[in-house]
Amino acid sequence: MKIHLKEVKELLEEKYFQFNNTAFIETDPISIPHQFSKKEDIEIAGLLVATIAWGQRASIINNGNKLIQLMNNDPHEFIMNFSKKDITRFESFVHRTFNTVDCVFFLNSLKNIYTKHSGLEHAFSGKISSQEKDVKNAITNFRAVFLSIPHESRSDKHVSNPSAKSSAKRLCMFLRWMVRKDKHGVDFGIWNSIKPHQLCLPLDLHTGNVSRKLGLLNRVQNDWQAVEEITEILRGFDKKDPIKYDFSLFGLGAFEGFR
Repeated sequence: MKIHLKEVKELLEEKYFQFNNTAFIETDPISIPHQFSKKEDIEIAGLLVATIAWGQRASIINNGNKLIQLMNNDPHEFIMNFSKKDITRFESFVHRTFNTVDCVFFLNSLKNIYTKHSGLEHAFSGKISSQEKDVKNAITNFRAVFLSIPHESRSDKHVSNPSAKSSAKRLCMFLRWMVRKDKHGVDFGIWNSIKPHQLCLPLDLHTGNVSRKLGLLNRVQNDWQAVEEITEILRGFDKKDPIKYDFSLFGLGAFEGFR
């Protein structure tokens, strides 16, 4: 039996309020940047933990905390002073396929971005228009800046490329954290150069499967085309803040086993 979009919207609205609250933070990777109050600390911690956000959530959070501890619990200060003498402390850091080589490159690239490109927000938004429909070009711009320093090609895979059809789930999630503004205390809303209506759904196994089950997504692959398809539907539900429904779709799949 086909589910009507009105019923789906009502369900997603209900689940948005159910899952978008501070109780969500503790068991989610967003708990890592929530340890900080300074904009640059939040950005850096957020990007790093979003980058390793695949696999078991407990493992992501555990390794995210390890990474922050290796940075003396002071991410921005550590990045700005990062040098060769600091590399050895990261020799044992690994999360899935993200290893020491990748980690050191990320730290060097972040230093380059904060010293030569006016910080992470500008790296995403510096060359895009306020009229952009979504964040595809912002992510592409960021990727070009991030990969502009010398590095081993193996690290490229850790910076998603929507122009090569990647769903860029982790970068879309990071942008949700930085851009969305509400009164529920989960997302930070500390960036103003990208607007909530431009955000795209972080498409993963949970959000993809639930979207298909609800009749919101037809495409089988979890690629950028699917991201555009589902995000357009969500804009029909809330044109100003479509990605608030990430809480609903993820929560239904991860917490309630809706498949």
